[in-house]
Amino acid sequence: MGGVIVRWLLVAVLAVPALGALLAASLPSRAGQVAGTVAAAATLGLSVPLYTDSWFSYGPSAVRPWHEVDLNWVPGLDLRFHLGVDGVSYPLVVLTALLTLLCCAFTLWRAPAPDSSPGKGNTLVALLLVIEVGILGTFLALDLVLFFVFFEVVLLPMYAVIAVWGGDGRAHAARKFVLYTLFGSVLLLVGVLTVVVSAGTADIVALTGGGELSRSTQIAAFVLLAIAFAVKSPLWPLHTWLPDAHTQAPTVGSVILAGVLLKMGTYGLIRVAVGVAPEGARWAAPALGILAVAAIVVGSLVCLAQTELKRLIAYSSVGHMGFVLLGIATLTTTGIQAALIGNVAHGVITGLLFFLAGAIKERAHTGELAQLGGLRERSPWLAGLLAFAAIASLGLPGLAGFWGEAFAVVASLDKGGPLWTTLAAVAAVGGALTAAYFLRLLRRVTHGPAVGALDPPGLARAEVAAWAPLVLLALIVGLLPGLVLGMAGGPVGALVEAVRG
Repeated sequence: MGGVIVRWLLVAVLAVPALGALLAASLPSRAGQVAGTVAAAATLGLSVPLYTDSWFSYGPSAVRPWHEVDLNWVPGLDLRFHLGVDGVSYPLVVLTALLTLLCCAFTLWRAPAPDSSPGKGNTLVALLLVIEVGILGTFLALDLVLFFVFFEVVLLPMYAVIAVWGGDGRAHAARKFVLYTLFGSVLLLVGVLTVVVSAGTADIVALTGGGELSRSTQIAAFVLLAIAFAVKSPLWPLHTWLPDAHTQAPTVGSVILAGVLLKMGTYGLIRVAVGVAPEGARWAAPALGILAVAAIVVGSLVCLAQTELKRLIAYSSVGHMGFVLLGIATLTTTGIQAALIGNVAHGVITGLLFFLAGAIKERAHTGELAQLGGLRERSPWLAGLLAFAAIASLGLPGLAGFWGEAFAVVASLDKGGPLWTTLAAVAAVGGALTAAYFLRLLRRVTHGPAVGALDPPGLARAEVAAWAPLVLLALIVGLLPGLVLGMAGGPVGALVEAVRG
């Protein structure tokens, strides 16, 4: 396929879900859901050809896209509609397209019942597609202002998904999500303006490596950007909106939220905060490492005390994002590779976990662990899939969750010194705690005497179709991590060289 055509696929990847959202919202309910699902499928199909095995440069910058589109956007302010994809962003682009398709298709089988009549299935699909546009735009943007615009696109539609289709406490959870996210947005805007005004450009390609920014400007910008991305990820101690949002969101909302929306924060931390303000990153690295390990341990301990299924899975994300942050904090090739594969693995596995948690709650009409015992007798297939996802999430070798956690610990050890060696040891203990709370979950839910009844006990074909790709990806990424690490090797190496100065 010609290079020009592939570059314009970058625009199509954003335009197709946007048009799909308009169609889904304007057509009658069922027809709108079908149209939106077709648009999601087309987006996934368009994202796949963006891959290339050649890594070439458009200039001396550490950001060297496989393909890019660079057009005048606001000429008077020298802002450009600049999109690009490389080995850092490509896996997340495909993961976003895949999860959105699975969620849209899932609503064709069972759309959550809203509390108010306007919340029809086609409206939900339209909102999922708008969220997809925002997430994909964030991963593709190579202009800081454009990045900020796409970063904010997801706010209102995700608020609506939680507030309209959520559980009994949806109003509180939705408000908390908006307030925290707005706080992060303000800091992100100030950080972006600090960089753009000081450097005279918003081009991420030109800015990567620090450009002409002074050390004090880079430190100030990094602090602002890092806190903003920490809210979105979320990273401890700015995580408290996450459990409520996950617990109250409908199943498809939780899958998108955990699977890819959180990755906007960690991706932004790598691409923007570390890339644009490397001196700030080096200055803050020890603090980031300490916060990362605290997140791993605190998240695991809180999970050990949880009694509700979705809330436990939500808090597990805090610990997993801690491993991602630890990898980033090392500012090494191994560490950032660990963060990237950890992002992908978490999206796949936690997306599957929330699909399963939603299925269990719908059948048992509760998420309380004490009332879910004996799942293996009542629904052996559901129990087996839950066990598989839990074991993948705790980091069993051979499954996707292993590589990110292991490489983050190895990167911290390789960095050396008393601080980083201690952080690696504590993170390893946190990994053991992860195994403890997931094994506790399985003991409470799948074993023991059966409690109550499941209706229905078997799996629907739509559920199998939605979950099978995630099961396969957890196996494939676990057995062949080079599929993710190989395509990111060149860009990550260039980024690390730029950070080292």
